[in-house]
Amino acid sequence: MVEQPTTTQEKHIHTLWQAITSELSNILDAHGVCAAIANTIAVYTGTTAIIGSSGPQSRYYDVWIGSGDGRIQQTIWDNAKASFDPLIKAGKAITQQKFNLPAAELINSALWQIPHETITSIPLPMPGSHSRFTPPGVLCLIDPGPDSILTHEALEPLATNISIFLDRAYLRNHVNRQDIEFAVVSEISHALTSTLSLNNIFQQLMDPIRRTLLVESVSVGLIEPDTGDIVFVDILMGPLFQDLPAIRLKHGQGIAGWVAENRQPVIINDVYTDKRFYSQVDRRSGFQTNSMICIPLQVEERVIGIVQAINKSGSDFDENDLRLLQAIAGPLAAAIENARLHDDVLAEKRRIETIFANMSEGMITVNADGVITHANDALLSLLSKESGSAIGQPLHSIIRLKSNSLDEFVQHVQEAGEEYPQMAADLVRDGGGLVPTLISGAPVKDEADQVKEMIFVFSDLRLIREVERMRDDFFHGIIHELRTPLATILMYARLLREGKAQEPAKADRFLGVIVRESDRLQKMVRQMLQLAKMEARELQRSDEMVNLNAIFDEMLPPLADRATEKKLTFRQRIEKPLPMALGNKETLYLIFKNLVDNAIKFTLSGTVRVEAWTEDDIIFVEVQDEGIGIPQQALPNLFGRFFRAQTAVERGIAGTGLGLYMVKEGVEYHNGTIDVKSVEGEGTTFTIRLPALAK
Repeated sequence: MVEQPTTTQEKHIHTLWQAITSELSNILDAHGVCAAIANTIAVYTGTTAIIGSSGPQSRYYDVWIGSGDGRIQQTIWDNAKASFDPLIKAGKAITQQKFNLPAAELINSALWQIPHETITSIPLPMPGSHSRFTPPGVLCLIDPGPDSILTHEALEPLATNISIFLDRAYLRNHVNRQDIEFAVVSEISHALTSTLSLNNIFQQLMDPIRRTLLVESVSVGLIEPDTGDIVFVDILMGPLFQDLPAIRLKHGQGIAGWVAENRQPVIINDVYTDKRFYSQVDRRSGFQTNSMICIPLQVEERVIGIVQAINKSGSDFDENDLRLLQAIAGPLAAAIENARLHDDVLAEKRRIETIFANMSEGMITVNADGVITHANDALLSLLSKESGSAIGQPLHSIIRLKSNSLDEFVQHVQEAGEEYPQMAADLVRDGGGLVPTLISGAPVKDEADQVKEMIFVFSDLRLIREVERMRDDFFHGIIHELRTPLATILMYARLLREGKAQEPAKADRFLGVIVRESDRLQKMVRQMLQLAKMEARELQRSDEMVNLNAIFDEMLPPLADRATEKKLTFRQRIEKPLPMALGNKETLYLIFKNLVDNAIKFTLSGTVRVEAWTEDDIIFVEVQDEGIGIPQQALPNLFGRFFRAQTAVERGIAGTGLGLYMVKEGVEYHNGTIDVKSVEGEGTTFTIRLPALAK
């Protein structure tokens, strides 16, 4: 049973309590509660009532001024202007006379310019009220007069009652703010997990954090794995940084470096008083950093970067801001790491696809069911199939072997351990024809050591077989070329020894044959030695300034004599002076001599022409003949080692198939090029281009 008031004053106070309780029962906003209290007390008491409530970080007071006529005014006073601090620190209801205050305080105080004589005040919330969420504040009555019902004794229970409503309202504000922050964190977390693009992550990050924390800027710095430097993300830096190089901090440099190194967050509300602050960024950009929260971005135990919220609007950063940023940092770090891993996977996939597509060997991948999942162009070309025709087909329908068992080889690959099985087989092409190949296989296993895929590589052995054939032809040719002059030398030597050439003329003819065949042998041996030196790069290991005119002057006269002896027309037009060339004199001599020598050898009648001139710092050397020519099908292999055109073989023209190979090797060593044009039965033209030495 509630005790009823007995005196008139108690009745008035009870009525005021009922009015305040009725007014505040449906108000859940802290500002609304303060305005209602100031207005109700002012109207009921007929005097001015002031409520002051401390703002964030106690930098100012929100103030509500209620007048007896029902008007309400809301304003903000800074701490000096409010003069509330002494009233709050009193811890109880007090009445203070205006004339007792110093003149300076009266002039500077907005509060003390309102009363004529006194202010009666009481702190809100009351000490001991156990209010958890209500910030420090005060209730003031201006000039209440001696007959006021709100005596000190009446104010204290009233203040306790008001504190309950205030605490409820501020609790509701706190819960609402937490709900908003939770919603923002959830929104950001969802956005971050819905994309694997770093740019999208950063664009979705900036505005929600800025709006929630009320900050000027948000920046993210990521640690470079190779250097350990922190590099800040360009798109978050704002317009002042657009024309500047990327912001980069060394390991441990600046506040960001310290946070990353020590794995600890910091709140700094005046960065220029912190010795860790790196001010060069502000100086270069013109941006003014005042305050910041900086926290590490961690994935498990690894720090991948930092995130900063810079310049809080209207107040300082506090622990609540730190908790909110930390709640966002976890999903942000995970999203960045996932995006990086995604980029790495895509890069590795592109790298493997590029290697797979551009390998000269045919490659194919097959899943555990024997269905082809990938096949490169080299394999399709080997099989004479169209692009994409093998994907999704069973292996047996695409790969056909002449005699070997494909099933046995696939089974061998599936059961392979560390070794990589190989099998030589003839591959059957579409439309007929066989391709000798070396097939290599390897299984791709999962974590459970189960074969999920197999890779097969098909190496075309046709070129190797051709090289082997050319090598055999070369050795057979060498044996034949050596055997003929040796047999001739041996025969004429025996004839001389047996006295079959008693006449001086006959003996001289025999000796001439021996000398000629010996020269032929010597030439063959010299060519073999030159090839060996060229293979060992002994002819090309030193560069010098070479006078090409001197080479032609030494080389061409004996060759011209040979052409004349063969009844050929020999023409030469050598520009003088030719520029100097950088290279090896012996190699260049070998190049030109081989070409001219071949022109004379393969020309049965007609003209051999040699020209050399310069155009645009390029030295041109052209050797043209009217000889037997080269078949078109032989041109692609003309500069191959041991290669001899069939026309030369059929006509019995001696050779080893090494001359043009050595010519091309020598030209390319000198950074030059060689071209050939030929018509069978009409002649051949070789054109060499060499860079001239700058004057």
